[in-house]
Amino acid sequence: MIDRIRVLIVEDHPGDVRWVREVLTEDAAGEFELTHASTVRAAVDLLTAHGSAIDAVLLDLSLPDETGMSTLQRVLAAAQTPVVIVMTGHGDEQVGLAAMQAGAQDYLVKGQVDGRTLRRALRFALERQNVLQRLSHRDDLTGLHNRRGFLIQAEQLVRAARRQRTPFLLLFMDVDQLKVINDTFGHAEGNRALIEAADVLRRCFRQSDLLARYGGDEFAALAMASGDNDDALLRARLQGALDAVNVKPDRDYPLTFSAGLLTCDPTEDTPLEVLLEHADQLMYREKRLQAEHLALVDDPSPAA
Repeated sequence: MIDRIRVLIVEDHPGDVRWVREVLTEDAAGEFELTHASTVRAAVDLLTAHGSAIDAVLLDLSLPDETGMSTLQRVLAAAQTPVVIVMTGHGDEQVGLAAMQAGAQDYLVKGQVDGRTLRRALRFALERQNVLQRLSHRDDLTGLHNRRGFLIQAEQLVRAARRQRTPFLLLFMDVDQLKVINDTFGHAEGNRALIEAADVLRRCFRQSDLLARYGGDEFAALAMASGDNDDALLRARLQGALDAVNVKPDRDYPLTFSAGLLTCDPTEDTPLEVLLEHADQLMYREKRLQAEHLALVDDPSPAA
């Protein structure tokens, strides 16, 4: 639960606005911070410009410039947070239910809600949304972040690194021969290889670093560079962790990676997507070099 809940009230009736302010500011010991808009247009402008600074929206569906479900749809489209609680008039319960089906988290009937109910509805809606977001950002198999979760958090970490002028490392890697493992030993064994790969990453990175199963057999990691976390040391740790896995006598196949590791300059403003593409290219370059090396080992005779 966040420390301070920032609420946008979208309501044109002064009495209703005053009541919400009273029960959320005077009776809640500073737990809530309120912003007000009296029209849909003003609300959309606020959400577009400052959406990340708003946690929840209390929305009246009957406003001077728009009414009904289109009001909700415009707010949801503009909101960076999907936490919207609709306030309806007496007898409009069916409207409230329709609003929830359209994407609102909850609905409250004016005149039938006290301050305690309003505060609880906001807290529960936010906590429920936080749980859903955490689940939606995790890979079910490995427990690491998924692609979506990685990209969201990586953008924040990159911005922080650039503000602090801290170099950072970007790793993109895949599990070698996963298709062969699946075809030879079955998909259950392929899943075990992916779980092992995730465990290797956990052992090689710090808890504060960002790890993800990016998709399929691909993994990504982002870490702040430091004296004990540069390119060569990280590669050595990865190789050591793989050696520890592969030394087990009952293994049917070796677990190996191809990895592209990019050291990023915090003074450059290259977009994250471009940095990931560069790391991906480095990974495929390593994969080609490994294939060429194996070909030389298999056929050491000099060309005629």
